[in-house]
Amino acid sequence: MEIELKYNIPGKERADEIWADPELEKFFEEGSRQTNLMKAVYFDTADHRLGKEDIAFRVRLKGASCVATLKWRGSSSEGLHIREEINVPVAGETCMIQPTADIFRESEQGKKVAEIVGDAPLESIFEMHFLRHTARIDIDDAIFELAVDVGETVGDKGSVPICELELELFSGDQDAMIRFGAQLAEKYGLTPENGSKYSRALSVVSLPESLTL
Repeated sequence: MEIELKYNIPGKERADEIWADPELEKFFEEGSRQTNLMKAVYFDTADHRLGKEDIAFRVRLKGASCVATLKWRGSSSEGLHIREEINVPVAGETCMIQPTADIFRESEQGKKVAEIVGDAPLESIFEMHFLRHTARIDIDDAIFELAVDVGETVGDKGSVPICELELELFSGDQDAMIRFGAQLAEKYGLTPENGSKYSRALSVVSLPESLTL
């Protein structure tokens, strides 16, 4: 299960300000600060069989590491997102172009996805390209990752910007992470984001008239 807080950042300058803030850096675990260029490709069948079941199929490249992800059963309120998630390391180049549904065959959800997809090929529906700054925070019985993402999502109908701050809980007290997020929101003028990157990306994707997401 994935538990994370999402906040909109009002522009790249504010994102840079947050990442460079020495007061925030005091909370970072030593040696955990990183910056990576991320590329994520989301896949579905031509008739969006996975989308109709509220399932997201993503392959994401981070440096030399490539991971395939399934997400489903999502909910969000006041920027807090909770959803089921499976991650599987994969061989990069091929899976970024045309993955197969059997990547997740070892899990029950993966078997369900394979049944939904059937013999239909998976196609790229949109891509995300963004710079991700991350650091690990251990505070008040909670361990979580802070991420500042700046970039864009590109679909066949255009593009939408990505400029957000995320806190993803690794272990411990969820409420402690929420309190820390509220402090960041007040300090930097952030607003909670209830839409996932995936849901916002659908605004630049041509979808069948029968599909409502």
